[in-house]
Parts: sequence; structure tokens; C-alpha cells
Amino acid sequence: MTSQFQPETMRIGVLTAALQELTPREVRRRDPDRAVEDWIRYGREIGVHRLQLSSALPEELADVPAEAMLDPVADHLDVRRPLDAARVRRIQSALAESEMSFSDLSYFDNMLVHDEAARRIKHDWMIKIMDAAVALGVEAVCGFVGRNVQLDMDQNLEAFEALFVPLLQAARERGLEYRVEQCPMPGWNTTDQWHNNIGYTPGMWIRLHRIAEKHGCGDQFRIHYDPSHAILMGQNTRDLFQFLKDEGYNFLISGFHVKGQVIHPRGLAEWGYGGQTCERGDRKGGVPAADIRAQGGAWLKQTVLCTHELPGTARHDPLAYLQNRSVDWLDHQIAARELLVFKNGVSKVDLVVEHEYPDARIQDAKKLAPILKGSIAFTRAIDEAAASMVALWKVLESQGIAVQGVGREAYRS
Repeated sequence: MTSQFQPETMRIGVLTAALQELTPREVRRRDPDRAVEDWIRYGREIGVHRLQLSSALPEELADVPAEAMLDPVADHLDVRRPLDAARVRRIQSALAESEMSFSDLSYFDNMLVHDEAARRIKHDWMIKIMDAAVALGVEAVCGFVGRNVQLDMDQNLEAFEALFVPLLQAARERGLEYRVEQCPMPGWNTTDQWHNNIGYTPGMWIRLHRIAEKHGCGDQFRIHYDPSHAILMGQNTRDLFQFLKDEGYNFLISGFHVKGQVIHPRGLAEWGYGGQTCERGDRKGGVPAADIRAQGGAWLKQTVLCTHELPGTARHDPLAYLQNRSVDWLDHQIAARELLVFKNGVSKVDLVVEHEYPDARIQDAKKLAPILKGSIAFTRAIDEAAASMVALWKVLESQGIAVQGVGREAYRS
């Protein structure tokens, strides 16, 4: 039977951390939901109908100051006060007016941090985010797992079972997914440890999912895949997706951060994929530097060898794609369709543009708007191209016509 040409595209959105100060902080303090309303309107202006709404601990609760972070956090959703009926109506009215919706609510923090008091604050905040998701009719939350840096990896698996599984159980009770981003967070502390988020790679995702499944919350544990982190670790998307399929776990990825990474060949030649290991300025006399701003030097473990790409801002570089030194966006979208399984189909999958390209981190809404518009248009075009190619191949195959060539193959450089 001849197939019809029916390309399926994904839903394009943006993470609101792309512009932290769209609503000035003094305005947000007086009227927290103004930040949500402003971003809803701005999202429509830059060409999306989906937002990943970012939240963060307020300054008085945070254990890591902004000065020590690679990417400043965005606290657009304030849950110090629960979302009551009036707040929900206000936000939903703004969504309806702009024909917008939320892909998920995000809060990125170390949920396994060794300090019990700090960990309790983080967990309580995430529970409030979950409650906000339920109130707003959002299907998922997104964040990190984290790591207790005082424990080895095997011990962190035990910590995940004891400390993180209760969060998954809370998500299950609320009918939510908990989507984990896989950034290894090398600069999260000044130690020599590099993998400071244990949910960083497929081998760990599978082990974490098995633990979650043992406690009846495997359906809550999902991955929000970001290809920039694969490049950071010398991987490529097709290999990674193929491995998940081979192991029977190609259902784990349920959303995407669309963010690239460009490897610096000189930095890689000097330091390798572990990044800069000494003379970063983040430690003095064997202990973290007293100046908290200097502790941000720990991120040289990453930034000495690469820079984040806002999709479309890096030059087309086929050799870099083959060397896993930049994201091959077209093959990323083709491989997702060929190798992954999505519970509700491709058309319900969110592609969330995440902006962390340092040179373009502009806190001026008018100047940033055309940059984000361009990146969003690029992301949409790439996804449409991949959707069209895969749909066309199905038509050809249904008529016994060969698809030409070989294409990229997993496990080959």
C-alpha cells in the first residue's frame, strides 16, 4: 500500500532563561506574575507558541551565588507563595490571549547536594514547582539530578534511591513527568570532579531508571536531551540514540533542549576533554577561593575547550559534525525520528531552544528579539526538513523505490 506524504513536525519553544531581565527585578519583587505575563507576550513576538518556564531559588534561599555560575539563573516563576486560583486565572488568561502554552516548568539545581538543610530547601522548591505545574495543567517538570560530591558514583546511586526517588514519587502522585537534563556540570564545584550531575549519559540513565522502576515510578523518570552535552563529552547524538535503542531504552527521551556546542581545537589540544585542571583561580591553598566570584573559575573545566551554540549561530561545518565537535542538527532530527519512540508521537514532542551563547547573552529585549527569532526560525526549518525527508523516504519505501545513499551510521566517525 502506498504511503501518503505526511511529515510530522515537533513543537518549537524557548526556555525563558534566554532573557533573565525581561521584567526588571524590582518589578518582579512587587508583582511576581508580571514576569510570566511579559515572557508569554515576548514568546509570541519571537515566533513560538510554547515556553519552558524557568524558576530558581530566590537569593535569600540559594546556596550558590550568581557570581559563581556559568549561566545566570532566571527566576520567572516565583513559588514562594502558592499559585492560588487568582494567580492561575491571571496566567492562563495571558496564555490564551497570546495562544501560548507551557511545555514544562523548569528548575535546575543539585537535588543530591550533601548539605541536608540546603537539599531540603531545593526539594521543597521542586515540590512547589510540581504543584504549580498541576495548577496550570502542565504535564512535566524539568531539572537536574545532581550529585553528592562527598560520595563516589556507586554511593550516589544509593543516594538517588534514598533522596531522589521520593521526588519521582511526588511527581507520580501529581500525574507528572520529571524530565532530567544531562549536563555533567563540571564547574559546579572547585574540586577535580567533572561529572557533578549523575544523570549525564545513557549508561547512568538506564541505571537510574531501573532504580525508579523498582519503586513504581519509572514512568516519571524521563530525559530532556540536550545535544550540547554530548559534544562536550565527545559523543554524538546518533550513537547515543542507537545505544538506547539497542538496550531497549529508546523510550526514555521525551523532550529536547535545542542547544549546540562548538569545540575549540586549540583548547582541546592543550587540555583534552577534561578541561583545565590547574591554575584556574578557583582554589587557594587547597581550599575554595575566599572570593566567591573567583570560584567561577571552576568552569574552565568546560569553557577552555568549547562554547555553547545558540542554534544557527555556528557556521555549517561538516568536518566538525563528523569529528563530534559541533552538533549536526539535521541528523539530530532525523536520528530522533529513526531511533527513538515517543509515547504520544513526534508531533507532541517539544524542541525547546535554549540560549547560552555567551557573546549573545544580551539583556536588552529589543536587541535579543531578532537573534532569538533567527534561531527559532533555523530550528523550525531544520525540523521541517528532517520531517519531510523521513516522510518522503516512507513514501519511496512503500512503492518499492530505494532511498539513495547510506547516510550517517551509528558507531562510525
